[in-house]
Amino acid sequence: MTVEQSRQAIAGDWISIAPEIRPSAQKTPEGALKPFYLKREFKALPDDRFELVIANSADPYGKVPLAKILIKGHMHWQGEHPIAAGAQKVDFVADEAYEVTPLLQGFADVLNQIAAQGYAKWEVGQTQSVFGKSFAPFGLAAGKNFMEYDLVYVSHGLLFWGARNVDGRGFDSEQNRPTNLQIPLARK
Repeated sequence: MTVEQSRQAIAGDWISIAPEIRPSAQKTPEGALKPFYLKREFKALPDDRFELVIANSADPYGKVPLAKILIKGHMHWQGEHPIAAGAQKVDFVADEAYEVTPLLQGFADVLNQIAAQGYAKWEVGQTQSVFGKSFAPFGLAAGKNFMEYDLVYVSHGLLFWGARNVDGRGFDSEQNRPTNLQIPLARK
């Protein structure tokens, strides 16, 4: 697919087909990477805009909600990615919104310890914007839009993005752009 064909192919609503697991940047006391469980809802909108809702859970089956994250912004298409014929490099920039809603008291308590400055008290079910602010739990810096160097690949009616690096590194540079595909999203 060309960039234009990929843009057209991803237009619309997509959802996770099952709970997903990713390595996080946090480690256990033994030094192993902690798992990060989530489900995604993605909307590819006109003018290269997107909306992404990430529902994190404390368990691999998605039964214990931990937090909901809403990210809105723009996609910048960078050309072909070598992972598969038709795959495209895409940079996702959260330049419209970035919101966090704790859904578990333990997570709200952690946020009140490590992300209290500049925020109201973190409460279960209460959404706060972290857009344009420092937010240590997600590595966000004040005045800088969150951005990921990712990839997009459409095959068999499914939407693939890049798989997380196994060492927990984010997609924060061209060198860290993914080289593998993760579990796909299906049409909603």
